[in-house]
Amino acid sequence: MHYIESGVGEPLVLLHAFPVDARMWNGARARLEEHARVITPDQRGLGESPLDGASARSLSEPRERAAAAASPSLDLVATDVLALLDRVGVRRAVFGGCSMGGYVAMAILRTAPERVAGLLFADTKAAADDEQQRAGRLEVADRAEREGTAGWLADNTVPTVLGSTTRERRPDVVERVRELVDSQPPDGVAWAQRAMAARPDSSEVLRSFTGPALVVVGEEDTLTTPDHARELAGLLPAADFVTLPRVGHLAPVEAPDAFADAVLRWLS
Repeated sequence: MHYIESGVGEPLVLLHAFPVDARMWNGARARLEEHARVITPDQRGLGESPLDGASARSLSEPRERAAAAASPSLDLVATDVLALLDRVGVRRAVFGGCSMGGYVAMAILRTAPERVAGLLFADTKAAADDEQQRAGRLEVADRAEREGTAGWLADNTVPTVLGSTTRERRPDVVERVRELVDSQPPDGVAWAQRAMAARPDSSEVLRSFTGPALVVVGEEDTLTTPDHARELAGLLPAADFVTLPRVGHLAPVEAPDAFADAVLRWLS
């Protein structure tokens, strides 16, 4: 599993959104690494991490690797992340995730609650997909395998993941997100979509978490709206809630300084 690590202090593991990779955290990293040991993995099949997860899971037999890759599950991604933390000597951490990364953080809480010191959620939700949403994900997965992802995936994704203010006033951010989306491997995109489509509802596991939590949402997020974020915060017994103005679904990319400020206030 490829990852970037910087800073010193309490471990803060940041898990990226779909369909980008750990580079989405670069804008906020400079501020966060002054106060935390920031670890940002590329999740299985995306960025520079292999789809079979071999480097994290130490799978040696080709048959085992193929079986792992053939069964999309965010629980596998959670296992990858925990194995990475074992390798770098981190027993407990604050786990943060944006969108899909939030789903992975919930899977980590479900798998190994004893390793979760705190939770940071950005633009994500606890609920599983409904049938229409699952069907949409599977359609994207099939198309990625048939056609690759060049062009069309970014065309379909960028208008929905970025807020209207970013699309109108931050052309550099729009272009950067397009580049991130276009660089993702089609097989990893397909696998991630199927894994998200199969994820369970995480409401009960979040209700059981009594540690510190922060929920951040972009004011202009139309995918996981501020109402969704309030519902998520309501599930967590000790959650703080922050709305970032003029920001959409990729809050850490669109407003990295404002996002880092909110996280640092919470960490302190």
